[in-house]
Amino acid sequence: MTSVSILGSTGSIGCSTIDLLLQADPGQYRVRALVGGRNAAKLAGQALALGAELAVIADPAGEAELAGLLAGSGIAVAAGPAAVEMAGALAADWTMAAITGAAGLAPTLAAIRNGKCVALANKEALVCAGDVMLRAVREAGATLLPVDSEHNAIFQSMADGNIRAIEKIVLTASGGPFRLASLEEMECATPETALRHPTWSMGAKISIDSATMMNKGLELIEASRLFDLPETRIGVLVHPQSVIHGLVHYSDGSVLAQLGAPDMRIPIAHALAWPRRIATNSPRLDLAAVARLEFFPPDPVRFPSLDLARAALRAGHGAPAILSAANEVAVEAFLRRRIGFLDIARLVADVLDRLGSPAADTLEAVILHDLAARRLADIWVAAKN
Repeated sequence: MTSVSILGSTGSIGCSTIDLLLQADPGQYRVRALVGGRNAAKLAGQALALGAELAVIADPAGEAELAGLLAGSGIAVAAGPAAVEMAGALAADWTMAAITGAAGLAPTLAAIRNGKCVALANKEALVCAGDVMLRAVREAGATLLPVDSEHNAIFQSMADGNIRAIEKIVLTASGGPFRLASLEEMECATPETALRHPTWSMGAKISIDSATMMNKGLELIEASRLFDLPETRIGVLVHPQSVIHGLVHYSDGSVLAQLGAPDMRIPIAHALAWPRRIATNSPRLDLAAVARLEFFPPDPVRFPSLDLARAALRAGHGAPAILSAANEVAVEAFLRRRIGFLDIARLVADVLDRLGSPAADTLEAVILHDLAARRLADIWVAAKN
């Protein structure tokens, strides 16, 4: 029996993971901990359905409701940031790290230090604290498995182990809702239009990041950390059909790619069963029905976030953490209608320019840079209002 913890169980990745666990053979998995954000009712339902040992809600205000819903079940209840980190530190054979943003850093690091298998869906872990996380992976002898569809596709396409023969890797992007929009249309974009992703069903933050292509920029930084490749050997192609999720170009001229329906249960299932495979009820890819696969270079004028991410990766040190934190503030401000859509990249560029690339050798240093970027981004937003 494999013991499992899910950090971020009430988010889209967490819910997809739970869907797979509920489909699995009884007795195959034992759930140690589930960590949710604010939705106590959803978290309680998940904990009861899976017979979890522990349910943790990040928002302390939800502890009483969660405890009431789980009264008499035998499931332990805890709340707050310290409890979230404690849940990450629980010994588990496999941990899904899917808490978005800087809040996911400490629990993800705690899970890595267990020296087991961590399925990584939190981009910020490697974007903001890549050196810290990878050092912990080496020291603990942990296994890090990518869950993002693009990174998982690259990982699967490297299955033959010929890492030294790789010339470059390519991440694909759908292009989001503004793939064909003009700059004038993007300047006037509303949160409602930006959230209408043409392919994937995702949370608000990731949907906006996809619309700006910052999501692909963060993935580029994460890919560099995961696969130990410089920025110059990582390409991005806009692929509206979202059928090919990643490609690996080899020195003999071969290009290997992973294809699949746009369903996050596919990469999650790969990480959950690795190195085996398990069945899912995900839609099967019908290439005859798709009929056409298109690819385009990203437009740096309409989507400057990608170049901002490349610049942060080249600068190194604390620059990626500053990029990520400033972007989080900018996205939230846009969703609250305090800044415009194109202001997101303008804000991030300004904060990056002001803070540079300070040293980031510890998690504490990363968190300080994160806070500094957020403060400066808040000032930027306030000045716009």
